[in-house]
Amino acid sequence: MQIVRFTSPLTGADAVGIDDGEQVVELSGITTVGELLRLSSGELRERCAAADGPGHPSSAVRRLAPVDGRMEVWAAGVTYRRSREARVLESERAADVYELVYDAERPELFFKSVAWKVSGDGGRISVRADSEIDVPEPELGLVLNSAGEIVGYTVVDDVSSRTIEGVNPLYLPQAKIYLGACAVGPAIRPAWEVADPYALDITLTIARAGETVWDGKASTSQLNRRLDDLAGYLYRADSFPDGAVLATGTCLVPDLPFTLRDGDTVTIGIGEIGTLTTDVVKGLDAMR
Repeated sequence: MQIVRFTSPLTGADAVGIDDGEQVVELSGITTVGELLRLSSGELRERCAAADGPGHPSSAVRRLAPVDGRMEVWAAGVTYRRSREARVLESERAADVYELVYDAERPELFFKSVAWKVSGDGGRISVRADSEIDVPEPELGLVLNSAGEIVGYTVVDDVSSRTIEGVNPLYLPQAKIYLGACAVGPAIRPAWEVADPYALDITLTIARAGETVWDGKASTSQLNRRLDDLAGYLYRADSFPDGAVLATGTCLVPDLPFTLRDGDTVTIGIGEIGTLTTDVVKGLDAMR
């Protein structure tokens, strides 16, 4: 079962529903994912089980990014050994910063995107025109309700400029927060259907002109943090009335000097969660 945000074939309006693989049934009375995430975990599970709105063939539904309204996307950094190694390698002056945060009690958390900037499955991601090396970062996303409970999982691409962050870690917002730097989807897999979120395979494939130019596979078993701890730090001094998505860090980073190019296709798969595919464009104008 997946919780999906989509364009209703009946009305053309955005809707939220339950997809069983064959049919999407709308959640009557729920118009946004944010509304659903105001519910407790137990209430949300009951609401999903009681989906009673119009039904549509799954193949006829155009899915949207499962992030809307006042929802925000945040991300955790340096949570896998591979991520630590990549950050140290690319950093020119502050490699020790990444070494220290990997083992620190407090995780690195940073804001990634407001809902309206997030791309969904089949959408576009962008590399900055003022950056030379840019990469996708495939990550397991925690879907958190307003109380900070992990109620679901999704796939996140934390697109990043290695050029900009590598010069100075204080440039991280410019390297990671811009139009086209965040993709989420294709849907939300309810947490109660995932037996072990620490045993999920993650794959990344980058295609160029129809040929695979980079691919890799890893697992959430390599994560150096507890998922509930990451969520707890995010909600420790902040409020998310319509919930949030928290990307949990990447374990797949192409070796330098690999970079995304205009026209590439990025496919991220996470076992039991779904597959997120996006096309790469370059620069702000291509995203408008």
